[in-house]
Amino acid sequence: MAVSRIEKIPGATPDVTQPMCPSRLILEHVTSRWGVLVLATLLERSYRFSELRRTVGGVSEKMLAQTLQTLERDGFVHRDAKPVIPPRVDYTLTELGKEAAEQVWGLARWTERRTAEVFAAREAYDEAKSAESEAAGGERTAGR
Repeated sequence: MAVSRIEKIPGATPDVTQPMCPSRLILEHVTSRWGVLVLATLLERSYRFSELRRTVGGVSEKMLAQTLQTLERDGFVHRDAKPVIPPRVDYTLTELGKEAAEQVWGLARWTERRTAEVFAAREAYDEAKSAESEAAGGERTAGR
């Protein structure tokens, strides 16, 4: 059985704010664009690759395969390859994957609910920056 890097370091506690913390890579995997969407989709039920690709709009076959492989390696996704013809492969969440999926799905739903407010904040920011830029340009012109 392989021993994790954290288990090898006596007293080591993961701290995602530290630059070399191994939890950062895990966080990157579950919060990546495709990681979030794959995890969230698999919360519903198990999916075959092609139906998962159709459900997660915009993901390429290559990115979906890479994302599934990464999530499987991290213990979030179970790949069940059935020895039938034609081959059938189903993807489901592990218990760890369900827990992670619920966390990121909550964040995804929050972003859906707050999209209008974020757009309004962006617009206000852009207007303020534009006004600052115009004022700075006027000062330079007046100083010549």
